[in-house]
Amino acid sequence: MPIVAQSTETTDWVSRFADEVIEESERRAPGAKTSGAAAPVVVVASGLSPSGPIHLGNLREVMTPHLVADEIRRRGYQVRHLISWDDYDRYRKVPAGVPGVDETWAEHIGKPLTSVPAPKGSPYANWAEHFKAAMVESLAELGVEFDGISQTEQYTSGVYREQILHAMKHRGDIDAILAQYRTKKAPAKKQQQKPVDEAELEATEGSGAAAEDDGSSGSAGYFPYKPYCGNCEKDLTTVTSYDDDSTELTYSCTSCGFSETVRLNEFNRGKLVWKVDWPMRWAYEGVIFEPSGVDHSSPGSSFQVGGQIVGIFGGEQPIGPMYAFVGISGMAKMSSSKGGVPTPADALKIMEPQLLRWLYARRRPNQSFKVAFDQEIQRLYDEWDRLEAKVADGSALPADVAAHSRAVRTASGELPRTPRPLPYRTLASVADITAGHEDQALRILSDLDPANPLASLDEARPRYDKAEAWINTHVPADQRTIVRDEPDTELLKSLDEQGRESLRLLLDGLAGNWSLDGLTHLVYGVPKVQAGFSADATPKELPAEIKTAQRSFFALLYQLLVSRDTGPRLPTLLLAVGQDRVRHLLGA
Repeated sequence: MPIVAQSTETTDWVSRFADEVIEESERRAPGAKTSGAAAPVVVVASGLSPSGPIHLGNLREVMTPHLVADEIRRRGYQVRHLISWDDYDRYRKVPAGVPGVDETWAEHIGKPLTSVPAPKGSPYANWAEHFKAAMVESLAELGVEFDGISQTEQYTSGVYREQILHAMKHRGDIDAILAQYRTKKAPAKKQQQKPVDEAELEATEGSGAAAEDDGSSGSAGYFPYKPYCGNCEKDLTTVTSYDDDSTELTYSCTSCGFSETVRLNEFNRGKLVWKVDWPMRWAYEGVIFEPSGVDHSSPGSSFQVGGQIVGIFGGEQPIGPMYAFVGISGMAKMSSSKGGVPTPADALKIMEPQLLRWLYARRRPNQSFKVAFDQEIQRLYDEWDRLEAKVADGSALPADVAAHSRAVRTASGELPRTPRPLPYRTLASVADITAGHEDQALRILSDLDPANPLASLDEARPRYDKAEAWINTHVPADQRTIVRDEPDTELLKSLDEQGRESLRLLLDGLAGNWSLDGLTHLVYGVPKVQAGFSADATPKELPAEIKTAQRSFFALLYQLLVSRDTGPRLPTLLLAVGQDRVRHLLGA
């Protein structure tokens, strides 16, 4: 038995699942605790289909077991997190919006994903490897440890041969289980976040082809195995006969007309249909925990049916929480069968891995949430920074402390972090205004806190780079900040005495308040002073009209500096423009 270290985390959804998984692991190996034998390795699993870009909804398929596995590791247990790459699935459709792919890829529909060419210009050997590579890189940045299993390798090397023969021998039992659901009214079609065979899509629609999805069914009987054609490589095949004793299997291809007879005990070019394949793997790998999307948790779905079929292979159904969909700010559900959906790599270009981990850790699996690619990302970062401060001073709630801990570290240690994590919205504003000029960015950021200036931009990285990438890729051109070259003389001439006085008060205070805090105090204080109050007066001490006056003053400054009514926070903008240029543009 391992020496079990007490988890440092307060009970949260991750801890509760970890308790349940450990208990189930010990139930399955009851003698280990009392006999002194080594505790069994706890197996958790994820399944990903590299049929196209692996998006942020698919990431929940990985992050949920990862977080549970990591908590179990923290307690001293050995854990194996399997990611089954379902790269032996059929190529179902040509995803839209994938660079280097055109309509000619349609000729490969029906082939295994590993037999489909990669997009043009890709350095990878095939379609599956191309999309797998980006996800592997993102998981490394996120600190996710896993053992990857290629289902192409498993099937084509004969690893599952005994399981296939066993399924064919017990095809009547499997068919009887599936028959319980074929006549039931199926739920409405839902977008999939876990790979399914074409048959399952048809089965959930209640079509007459449902049996095809669960395996070949016709005059020759039911078969849970589908060969890939030896001529065209496609799975548009029908098993026409099978002999249990000799394992001779005959199939024909409806795509090219090819047919052949093979011995299944030596044939490695085919796979079990999804509803049989998934429970077979539960049994084969000894999986104890594997989540699934809402589409796999409804009555008659693959998880429910698999719970009965797994017994045929001598296994047990894993603990399988349902996870909800992940959206993008302003967008609905995502589907990898459609192009253009954001991937983990896209998210990691604009946010640090800690923030992305936190989004998945702080919500229970059955709670949906959104990943922000719009202005909302600035609010999320503000919320994250407030949480960091509360954790540091001990005022954070226990559940928030747990989510924070899971975001910033794994059982292996801390994730790399930004040495000086300046506010994301400030960094974004600076990146926007300086347009790639690093010397200017360093000058402005150093002025934020003159008593403790940055020695180099590296102190603000990688957060600065993420904010710059967000500005450059997700902020529309008409919302970018362009500082005027010359004063708006017409606007300056049109100002009344109050407007001119507000500019004088600001200009008189620039030199003495040239820091982020100082300029914040100054720009908010000018309208207060003009109204006869102290610049230090709190909102409670001021009439409501002061807010209106402040908004008018801010709008005036934005118009004079950037010819718009809004823009980056004014203190940051003033620092970016510089004292001399501010004075020039404000008519000094």
